[in-house]
Amino acid sequence: MLKRFPVLFLLNIFLFSSIVSIGQIDTLNKKRIATVSISLGGTFLMSTATLYHVWYKQSDQTQFHFFNDSRNWLQMDKAGHAYTNYQSARLVSDMYKWSGVSSRKAIWIGTGTGFAFQTTLEIMDGFSSDWGFSWSDVGANLAGAVLFGTQEMMWNEQRFLPKFSFSPSGFAKYRPEVLGDGFMERLLKDYNGQNYWLSFSPGTIIPESSFPKWLCFSVGYGVNEKLVGDEEHYSINYSGSNYEFHSYRQFLISADVDFAKIPCKNKTLAKILKQMNYLKIPFPTVEISRGNLRFNPIYF
Repeated sequence: MLKRFPVLFLLNIFLFSSIVSIGQIDTLNKKRIATVSISLGGTFLMSTATLYHVWYKQSDQTQFHFFNDSRNWLQMDKAGHAYTNYQSARLVSDMYKWSGVSSRKAIWIGTGTGFAFQTTLEIMDGFSSDWGFSWSDVGANLAGAVLFGTQEMMWNEQRFLPKFSFSPSGFAKYRPEVLGDGFMERLLKDYNGQNYWLSFSPGTIIPESSFPKWLCFSVGYGVNEKLVGDEEHYSINYSGSNYEFHSYRQFLISADVDFAKIPCKNKTLAKILKQMNYLKIPFPTVEISRGNLRFNPIYF
């Protein structure tokens, strides 16, 4: 259930990774290791306690149980889990590299820490009457962590970049209690406005290619008219008029930019630009949905 995560999580990732990327060192720095470890431990404890009081305490506690939500929300929440774990692994790994930990060790720490945090939340779900421990969530979490770790181990760089984009869908007004009331809530809850992407450059995949390494192709996934997690059809009377919604998937093909590959002589600016890789840049996009092909001049 990705909706339990505060939207500030994305902002924290950006700020922390910007800081640690600016001051990379090649020798072990015990003070930095202690600072990073204490900060991560404190963040873990505070986040868990906050989520319990804000989220889990609102529902009745039961015996540990499982919950199969693999078909809910047309798997958009699973894409979100994978994206979040990937970015968590990347963040923690960068922080330990900043501390002088060897690249291989930092990769293992990053992937393991992100996955452990998410698994803890799944266990908490398992004791909640409203949800349950979801193996499909765990699988999505693992996929995101493995995507980061495998690329670092194989290439010492990220050639396939998970990214996120959002634009208000207009559907949240029909179910604001579920899809969010106000922009910040809808950014987190309205799957109709979210898109998850995987960007890659032929110039990076094929080293001898003359294709610019910073210019990417991007494939994306989204949903539309999805107002109920486990139902594909929804009817409502809104402001005196009847509306019917039939959810469907959207497959997207677009261009993108790998900011980490943009030639930049200023090392500090280059490392800051790299942090823009969390988000998909709006570009013209081809959409495939409901068996039709549609061209969008600009797509968020």
